[in-house]
Amino acid sequence: MLIRIDPTREEPVFTQIAASIRSDAAAGRTRPGDRLPAAKEVAASLGVNLHTVLHAYRQLRDEGLVSMRPGRGAVVTEAAAPLAALDADIRALVRRATEHGVSRETLAAAVRAAEL
Repeated sequence: MLIRIDPTREEPVFTQIAASIRSDAAAGRTRPGDRLPAAKEVAASLGVNLHTVLHAYRQLRDEGLVSMRPGRGAVVTEAAAPLAALDADIRALVRRATEHGVSRETLAAAVRAAEL
């Protein structure tokens, strides 16, 4: 798993880490039952604080995308499967929003507001 961040972005690093993992799940590169890399390994490879990675993992846990168990680490849950099924729709929506000049932040806010 390749976790990508851009330290020049205003978005917090923990949010970028979670988004990278979420993106891998949506694209089917990470599947239910897959283990995420140990937080220590991710922190060392990205040159960030361990707590930053743990914050990202907790965010994914709170979303239901990851389960965290002592001794077992972080494991992708079954919630990744429906996310992967929606990948093409999500990409099309982002593409249309971009074509209309809608920022990702505005689109994300609109999606949150549309929650059922």
